[in-house]
Amino acid sequence: MLPVNYFISLFSLIILISNTSGLYFHIGETQKKCFIEEIPDETMVVGKYKVQAFDPSVKDYMPSAPGIGMLVEVRDPEDKIILSRTYAAEGRFTFTSHSAGEHVVCLHSNSTAWFSAGQLRVHLDIQVGEHAVDYQQIQAKDKLSELQLRVRQLLDQVEQITKEQNYQRYREERFRQTSESTNQRVLWWSIVQTVILLITGFWQMRHLKSFFEAKKLV
Repeated sequence: MLPVNYFISLFSLIILISNTSGLYFHIGETQKKCFIEEIPDETMVVGKYKVQAFDPSVKDYMPSAPGIGMLVEVRDPEDKIILSRTYAAEGRFTFTSHSAGEHVVCLHSNSTAWFSAGQLRVHLDIQVGEHAVDYQQIQAKDKLSELQLRVRQLLDQVEQITKEQNYQRYREERFRQTSESTNQRVLWWSIVQTVILLITGFWQMRHLKSFFEAKKLV
């Protein structure tokens, strides 16, 4: 029988993997990759990225891509630009959402000199809420003990949960409004169809009556 510590370690590893949101993608010349993140209001978001250029001599990607800039653009649910800035080949970008909803994060290169060698591989990791906070830096800056730091983390988690719940209520309200609006449109469309059928039937009856009278059949 396996020891209990083994299952605890395995469970911790599964949780760690499930909380990992890192990914990588490839982009070509003039291409732009966009990602949609549903973010509550007043929530900090941190994105970390790293660009690798393809080396045809070794048929593999280089560890880094010096000299290549990455343009990051973020739009809020009202399609307003809240971040538009050019960064280096490796770094991080930070922004805070001012309204709840779908935020679009787009990345593309501002250079075309490297495209003769091939595509770029971009590693991207987006962290939202308390996951974006560097608690080690906060502990060193504010000189917090382990207990104080843990309390700070718990308070931030509670605040983030509250924001998530408010956002879910906001989504439910919007969905209910959309459903009610759709039901009203369906109802009015049914009424319009019924009125059109009644008018058409009345017109046909008048037309047939006139036809029969003209033919002296009635």
